[in-house]
Amino acid sequence: MEDRPLADLFEPATRERWLGLVEGVLKGADFEKRLVSKTADGLRIEPLYEPAEPVAQPMRAPGPWRVSQRADHPDAANASALALADLEGGADALTLVFAGAPASRGFGLTAATAEDLDAALRGVMLPLVSLRLDAGGRALEAANLVRNLAERRGEALGTLDLDLGIDPVGTLAATGSLGAVWSEIAPKLAATLAEFDAAGFTGRALLADGRPYHEAGASEAAELGAVLATAVAYLRALEAGGHDLSRARDAIGVLLVADSDEFLTIAKFRAMRRLWAHVEAACGLEAKPLRLHAETAWRTMTRRDPFVNILRATMAACSAGLGGADSVTALPYTQALGLPDGFARRVARNSQIVLIEESSLAKVADPAAGAGGFESLTADLTRAAWDAFQAIEREGGIVASLSLGKLQRRVEDIRATRTRNVATRREALTGATEFPFLAEKPVTVLDVEAATAPPKPGFGSGQAVACDALPSQRLAEPFEALRDASDAYGQRTGSRPSVFLANLGPIAAFNARATFAANAFAAGGIEAPGNDGFLDLETLARAFRDSGATLACICSSDTIYGTQSIDAAKALAAAGAGTIYLAGKPSDLAGPLKEAGVHAFLHAGCDLLALLKEAMLRATRA
Repeated sequence: MEDRPLADLFEPATRERWLGLVEGVLKGADFEKRLVSKTADGLRIEPLYEPAEPVAQPMRAPGPWRVSQRADHPDAANASALALADLEGGADALTLVFAGAPASRGFGLTAATAEDLDAALRGVMLPLVSLRLDAGGRALEAANLVRNLAERRGEALGTLDLDLGIDPVGTLAATGSLGAVWSEIAPKLAATLAEFDAAGFTGRALLADGRPYHEAGASEAAELGAVLATAVAYLRALEAGGHDLSRARDAIGVLLVADSDEFLTIAKFRAMRRLWAHVEAACGLEAKPLRLHAETAWRTMTRRDPFVNILRATMAACSAGLGGADSVTALPYTQALGLPDGFARRVARNSQIVLIEESSLAKVADPAAGAGGFESLTADLTRAAWDAFQAIEREGGIVASLSLGKLQRRVEDIRATRTRNVATRREALTGATEFPFLAEKPVTVLDVEAATAPPKPGFGSGQAVACDALPSQRLAEPFEALRDASDAYGQRTGSRPSVFLANLGPIAAFNARATFAANAFAAGGIEAPGNDGFLDLETLARAFRDSGATLACICSSDTIYGTQSIDAAKALAAAGAGTIYLAGKPSDLAGPLKEAGVHAFLHAGCDLLALLKEAMLRATRA
């Protein structure tokens, strides 16, 4: 018997051998269409990659990323209690979200004085935690409050790990207004840093925030390009204001959005560090690790079946950590429904603690290094983002691009494509567009009313820079509107809108399409009670009349459709079905089926949102 390693007994695995096997499985189908996918930026994602040479790049300092929790309760005592519970439960950073900030979602700290902020952070030992301010147009005011709080407590600014989060460009993108012209704001940024540095500050004063672009539907490259252009604008402003480039560089941090696409999120965070290293090299600076924050995606959160948000946020936090984020803020799973309670906050922090402490995901500085797929995607994304950055620079910089509406138009084009993908379920949202659960029970949030009139931006006075604000949208909102309409109809009438499933033949013939149809209609709040199928048209018509529904959907196999679907449609129409759908896409029967009364075909890739909107109108009209 040969005493050789088992692997030596087989031919070496090569791409050519793999492609030969793939051709046999595809049986003539197009390789590109079946196995190659593309990102929103048009970047190719291959089904298989070979190992790659790792690319050296600055990464997070050794050790775990910081687990950051939002402090955003308007009442100081409650804000303090929640923050202390988070810190005692394992978080080591706080994001102080002030009322009026775009990210406050109608809540936020209402502190107007150092005493107010002291009360909101009562018991929090500032030197032991990392703090990031999120105040939108109140950023300068919030920064001064923290400085005054440090003085009040006798803490030296230099001992605190602080990100002041001053981001006038992000405020302009999110709100459409700055309260001043850029020529007034830029010197003020430099003067603010000088003032804080004189008081011993050594942290990051400015933040280039990707959330306004991501929430508006931007692609990864578009978000990175806008963030890089913002950081460069701040770098120029600080240098023009008398700061040397080294300190200016160290005074800037970046926040990127992490979503549940783990490949693109990891690549995006790695690409950001490479892009910043390019800027440092252009400035003649030796590369240093960028302070890179992450927050999980608002746009992918759902109000329906919110427990799925836990999975999305956990995957996003995991991907950001693996991509090299210094701190990660995971939005609690009820964030889209109101102000999260202690339980939702606990789940948000514990998901990260499990990733760090039990899964040991922070043990390796750059776990994606050398992986062909990640290295290729990171490199492609870096190039695409640099192109996006250069496009902004050619337009005069980020402020000019926003003021002229050019960046908004590019993001709008990407958003339109993304909106179509959600409507057709090419981009799925579990619990909202896929596998909806109409019998879900409500979850609890804190009994706090959201504010309706946020404060105006406060970066200056006089003539203001203005632009079209980028919309902040969650992808599930159109489907949630239908679910809301269904709830209202049910409360009014005692039952939800419904569709009758006209299942033809035995269960084996109709089950797959009946399940597909029931889930599709449920995404719009329309119930589809199941049945055991019908073997004759008389029984089918009688069952439809007894159901009380006005909508019907024929479900079965292609074989049965060929012999029974036309007669079934006629029988349903004669029984009073106002609207008839058919699950599937029998192109050879489309004409005769429409003549027999079929209104539309429900199939993978159809515009489900449009179909559901019309179905809801037809099902609820008196």
